[in-house]
Amino acid sequence: MNQKERMLAGLPYKAWLDGLAEERLENKKRIYKYNNLPPEAEKEQEELIKEILGKTGENVHIEAPFHCDYGYNIEVGENFFANYNLTVLDVGKVRIGKNAQIAPNVSIYTAGHPIHPESRNSGYEYGIEVTIGDNVWIGGNVCIMPGVTVGDNVVIGAGSVVTKDIPDSVIAVGNPCRVVRAITDDDRDFYYRDRRFDVDDY
Repeated sequence: MNQKERMLAGLPYKAWLDGLAEERLENKKRIYKYNNLPPEAEKEQEELIKEILGKTGENVHIEAPFHCDYGYNIEVGENFFANYNLTVLDVGKVRIGKNAQIAPNVSIYTAGHPIHPESRNSGYEYGIEVTIGDNVWIGGNVCIMPGVTVGDNVVIGAGSVVTKDIPDSVIAVGNPCRVVRAITDDDRDFYYRDRRFDVDDY
């Protein structure tokens, strides 16, 4: 098993061997191009982001700047939107469902290093998959750590550090991120805290 195969299997691997450094360089070139396209080049942005990512829905938009290691390990569903400064360390798979909304400065990390300094100094690192469900809103400055699964219909509050799995249909906030409460049908009529919609088409 070469180092890329080890990386994709979630095993300890060395990131500079077996063509991995070259793959990251090629992706950096695509990312550089994407991040430096003029804002009116919407068609080219759409085509290039679909080339960078491993799998997408038809409607996908990521505000520049955007950063990732490989790109091909990221899968996003239909109606994906990410705001400025999304960083994805995708040495492991990152799967995100449909209708995801990601606020600015969100980081999704599959990558990590051993805790013990001697093991860490050996150069081995790892990547463990992250899965995010459908209809999820991730607030600004959130960090999602390796191995985490976020369920469907979840809101992650701004500034949270998500170290453990989050179940479906909840609001979760904090460092470490914890469930605050369930999302219920009663929430449907409010657009912000106690402010009710003043329109009928929501």
